[in-house]
Amino acid sequence: MTKYLAEDILKHLYENRAKMQLFLRDLVSYESPSDSLESQNEILEFIGRSLKELDFFTLRVPGKETGGYLYARPKERDKSKPLQLLVGHCDTVWDLNTILQMPIREGKKKMEGPGVYDMKAGLTQIVFALKTIVDKELAMPLTPIILINSDEEIGSVESKFAIERLAKISNRAYVLEPPLGLTGKLKTARKGLGRFTVKVKGKAAHAGLDPRKGVNAIVELSHLVQQLYAMNDFDKGITVNVGMIQGGVSPNVVAPESMAVVDVRVLNKMDGENITSRIHSLKPTLADVELSIEGGIGRPPMERTEGNQVLWKLAKEKGALLGLSLEQATAGGGSDGNTTSLHAPTLDGLGTTGDGAHAKHEFIYLEELPKRTALLTLMLLAESKNNKKD
Repeated sequence: MTKYLAEDILKHLYENRAKMQLFLRDLVSYESPSDSLESQNEILEFIGRSLKELDFFTLRVPGKETGGYLYARPKERDKSKPLQLLVGHCDTVWDLNTILQMPIREGKKKMEGPGVYDMKAGLTQIVFALKTIVDKELAMPLTPIILINSDEEIGSVESKFAIERLAKISNRAYVLEPPLGLTGKLKTARKGLGRFTVKVKGKAAHAGLDPRKGVNAIVELSHLVQQLYAMNDFDKGITVNVGMIQGGVSPNVVAPESMAVVDVRVLNKMDGENITSRIHSLKPTLADVELSIEGGIGRPPMERTEGNQVLWKLAKEKGALLGLSLEQATAGGGSDGNTTSLHAPTLDGLGTTGDGAHAKHEFIYLEELPKRTALLTLMLLAESKNNKKD
């Protein structure tokens, strides 16, 4: 691929910048919290119509408790070609009507609004990268297939199976989550995420009349919290955070029960298995206490595999053609890239540079929108160095 083609693609996207920004504004105006099925229907139908205009076959798969997901592929395709998977999510962490207190603002440098960075800019890039390829009558060596889900922010519980199935038959996967930091680092590794619930059952007693007859579940939990905290190993990237606790029934009652919810992050599968075993092996300190522990690693780590590094080097090469000096990084949070990476080489963080994911100052740099869309376009046009068969 020549520098001339890269520059021509970037020029085309700059010429269509106003249309891209209008499309993104529309996406942000479709407020789409994870728990609002009706709002998910609206935004997925809007995206589906846009893909149909590019001659894509689309399929809406409803969820049982979520808005489900949208699947798309070209209507006309060469079935002998390998596949490349594009993954994004339309749900946000923002409640309906957040836009009244956090309105869309568009200046010369930034666009602000709920979900603009995480990750409606990435969804805009998918549509306009494909549109650019159609407009320029370019041929992709791999057939693009698209999955946009509505439950990523709550763990992709319902869409995970479909993502796995598509990743297994794809030669590579591109995840349009936002990049990391204000310099827009691509995500070549992500921590795995685990959630554990620790429940303690003690024995109630009157705190003034018969305290010795009771067994305080809160006291027991305090011992367990210290043991959990001691499992942190920041040098190895292992974090164990007791983020929620509750317990007791009244100040004058020896607490008969308590509970803690624990967040765990790890960089590799082995550490995940080890920390899971250690948490489930916890024993009570006090006598006559019942302890139950549930949970595990729900999103395995996205490790810096050889296949993932091949895609990173490809992105660095294509970025240079566009004048982008790209860096790679490890993200502390999880995404659907954790899932795709188990089955296909994956590059995450291909969205638009900005800041404020899940925060009130959420924004993207408008200058980066056409540049990052051009990068995605070049990645879609690139030959595959992976011999995986579909």
